[in-house]
Amino acid sequence: MNEIIEKTMTALRKNNMQAYFIEKKEDVIDLVKTLIKKGDTVTHGGSVTLAECGIPALLSNGDYTYLDRKAPGITPEQVKELYRKTFSADVFFTSANAITENGLLYNVDGNSNRVAAIVYGPESVIVIAGVNKIVPDINAAMDRLKTIAAPLNTKRLNCKTPCANTGKCMAAENPLLAEGCKSPDRICCNYVVTAQQRHKDRIKVILVNENLGY
Repeated sequence: MNEIIEKTMTALRKNNMQAYFIEKKEDVIDLVKTLIKKGDTVTHGGSVTLAECGIPALLSNGDYTYLDRKAPGITPEQVKELYRKTFSADVFFTSANAITENGLLYNVDGNSNRVAAIVYGPESVIVIAGVNKIVPDINAAMDRLKTIAAPLNTKRLNCKTPCANTGKCMAAENPLLAEGCKSPDRICCNYVVTAQQRHKDRIKVILVNENLGY
């Protein structure tokens, strides 16, 4: 596993992304504090990994301007406005559905505010992921989404999708059925592969030597 982690980090750096390695999730906060500044406008996508690492708690209790989509009393219209403000944020936090050994980030979204912010807008994007998210290649990343990430996330979000009931995407065994999911709760709407970056070090990837999130 150490060789795989090293290979992945080297590939991320070759793709103009910064790469960091942390042994324990409890140590992530100390690193994150060095990557953000007091007064920064910060926000994040929905993520079990970020919650496990204490990121929302840090942002809400620090000296930052926190765009909190789960603030008490926030309305759906205010959430939409917050999503738009994300594009001018200083720092956006997210996890990844998968990270390939050759340095690609693979993410799939329903609302797509998360993948949109990864692609463009925030000055800095910080990706935090457990080593369980590392896969050999993009095909393995797709398989991981269909059999692990999407089914578990739909259950977490109480989505009424086929994968929430069966534990795997309808296309997991037959790609021809990919369009068979017509659920209004579908979370696999936009598929984004992040490859070599034009803006060096805008994306920072923190790999944690634990199994985190989905």
